[in-house]
This record gives sequence, C-alpha cells and structure tokens, in this order.
Amino acid sequence: MKVDSSNISQYYQEFSASFSEKLDKKEDLNAKDVTTTYFFEFQKQTLHFSRNETDKQAKVFTLADIGYDGKPIGKLTQDEAKSLVSEDGFFGIKATSERIGNFVLNGAGDSIEMLKAGRDGLLKGFNEAQKLWGGKLPDISQETIKKAVDIVDAKIKDLGASIIDTQA
Repeated sequence: MKVDSSNISQYYQEFSASFSEKLDKKEDLNAKDVTTTYFFEFQKQTLHFSRNETDKQAKVFTLADIGYDGKPIGKLTQDEAKSLVSEDGFFGIKATSERIGNFVLNGAGDSIEMLKAGRDGLLKGFNEAQKLWGGKLPDISQETIKKAVDIVDAKIKDLGASIIDTQA
C-alpha cells in the first residue's frame, strides 16, 4: 500500500484503531500488523524527538540574549537598519566590538592564558566566517573584529603580559 507522507498521521490513527480493535477482539495478528505497528511507533517517537531537538536548537540563541530588544530584524525599514549599524547603533562597530571583547574578558577573568585562548578563538572564528563568506568580510566586520581584539589585547597588557610569545 502506498502511503502519502502528508497523510501519515491520519493513516497511523486509522491503522492504530484497526490494530487496537483486533487486540480487543483477540483476533490473530499477523507479522505485517506487528511490523507496521513497530514501524509507526518508531516513526512517531523519532518525529517527536526531532521536533523537540529542533525546538531546543532554535531557542539556543536569540538577539534578546545579547540585549537587543528592538523590532524584529526582518521588519526593519532601511533607515532603521542603517541606524542599528551606525556608529552609535546596537550593531555598530563600537557596541558590537565591546560585546565581543567583553565576552572574552568575562570568560577569562585575569587568566592570561584564557585571555590569549579567547583572543585566538576570536581570530579563528573570524577567519572561519570569512571562508564561509567566500572571501574578505565587509569593512564593518573587519573594523569590529580589530576593535574586539584590541579590547582583549589591552587587558593582556594591563596584566603585564604580551600577546607575542617570546619563548619560541
């Protein structure tokens, strides 16, 4: 029997009712009925698991997590979008580089090794983003990462260390 996947839920309900009826009447079940029941139960559990995991992944990160409480990005006018990426805008170079740099500072504390690892992570992540982009990222991105790295470098320097490994 060919089953249209868009009607799988309806088909499952019909089959399940038929299967339950056979059980209630104590009718003999054949191998096909048992196999089909196992298949549907597996499919139902897999679908449920997939939906839950997808929902969890979609909720991992939102713009509100970084403090943005404005209009949804897709509903912005061109002027509103320009304002967000302007010098003083939420997604401007200054604010974004501070969020990125402070993320490393907050995670590393006063550990020079952790600060250096965070710095390396920033640069590696940026380079990966450029590869995905297919080349050099726009100037706003270049300036943002430079300022974020400068924030981390300043903290390393304040702690009396250097970003250059002199023990090579």
